[in-house]
Order: sequence, then C-alpha cells, then structure tokens
Amino acid sequence: MSLVRAELRKLLGLPTAWVGLVLGTLTSPVVVLLNAPYTRRAIADGTLTDTSDLGLRDLGIGLIGPLVLGVIVVSSEYTSTGQDAPGSRQLTATLTAVPHRLRLLAAKTTALVLVVTAQAAVTVAATLTLTQVLHGAHAPTPAPIRVAAAILYWTLTALLAYAMVLITRNGIVPLTLLIINSSVVSVSYLLTKVTDLAVYLPDIVGAQMFIRSADFPVEVAPVTAGLVMTAWVVALLAVGAVLFQGRDV
Repeated sequence: MSLVRAELRKLLGLPTAWVGLVLGTLTSPVVVLLNAPYTRRAIADGTLTDTSDLGLRDLGIGLIGPLVLGVIVVSSEYTSTGQDAPGSRQLTATLTAVPHRLRLLAAKTTALVLVVTAQAAVTVAATLTLTQVLHGAHAPTPAPIRVAAAILYWTLTALLAYAMVLITRNGIVPLTLLIINSSVVSVSYLLTKVTDLAVYLPDIVGAQMFIRSADFPVEVAPVTAGLVMTAWVVALLAVGAVLFQGRDV
C-alpha cells in the first residue's frame, strides 16, 4: 500500500493531472447546462422522444479527463529530470527506488483506477443531478447499474490510454488520437458504417454498457459490452506490461 500511496502522490503532484481532473469533472455538466435550451425545445416539439439516455450521453465529452490521467501517469516517467541531465528520465529514479517493474506497474494501475473512479463518480453524479434539475420529469433517474457502468466506462477508458502509452512510450500521439476520436470525430463510429465488426472496438462497445438508444448496426448487450471492453483493456495492458518488463530505460 505504501507504493500505491507514493504513486498517488506522484500522480496528483503533476500539474497536467489536475488539468485532466478539472476538465474531466466540469466539461460534462457545463455541456448539459449549455445544451439545456436546445434540449427543452427538442422535447417540446417532439424531436427528442427517447430521453432515457439524457445526461448519460453528455458524459462522453468529459472523457478528456481520464484520457489525460491515463496518459500522464506513464508519460511523466519518460520526461527529462532536468536541464542538468537532459538524457536522464524520471523512470531511472523510479526504477532505482522500485526495481521490480511489474510491482511498479501494479501500483501505478491501482493509483490510476482510484483517481479516475473517484473523478467519474463525482462527474456522473453532478451531470445526472444537473440534468434532472434542468429537465425534471423528462430526465428519468437511470438505474444504479447504468450509473455504475458509466463509471466503469470512464475507468476502462483511462486504462486503455494508459496501456497505449506503455506500448508506445509516447504520450502525445495516443492522447491526440484518443481525444480527437472521443470529442471531435469518432473514427470508430465512422467505421461502424463500413463494417458491423467496428461495434466491437473498445470505445464503441464500451458505451453500450450504459447507453440504450445508440445508433449502431449491431446492438450489444450491456454485460457483453463490458466484457468485450474489459478484454481489450486487459489484452493491451498485458502487451504493455511485457514490453515494459523487457525494455531498457
């Protein structure tokens, strides 16, 4: 537990991590607030008839938070320790303190899961509460299992980013691609228009754990969706762990 506490302090001591925490926590509630007039009009004129996902859909934009956290927890280890030693990385000092690499990864993974799960719980609660305040009876309270699935989706998304950085040892490219895919244009969603198999990509299938009115060519049951996304994350983490174990610093 002392190693997990150390990794928690290290993660929360990073300014970029706080950027991810603030953006991830605030973005979804702000989007709900900004979209409220349009949503009310859509409900009133009958354009929006299925409100079962109201609030839950807005959680997608907040994924920038867990993505940043998942990337920075690894990429920070590959930054230079200072101008006096430009070739030296933080990872050198970390491995000197904790030579057992898999134990280090386990602590980093646990710290990331704890932080992202807490952030997700706060964000989901704030987003759904604000949605109900703004839209009243038109915003039914989601079942607890759907709320838990949304929190799990955020956590698995952070772990997905984390695994990608473990594999590539580069934070910029995975973070850029993941943010664009989750907020600007979803390449995964576009691929579902080409092949039905694309619904099993991690970001698409994971959303079906808690989104009910998704426009996908194949409907995946929530439990199956959770298992598939978890399998993606476990597989990528395993690859990342093997590579991290065998690489030089």
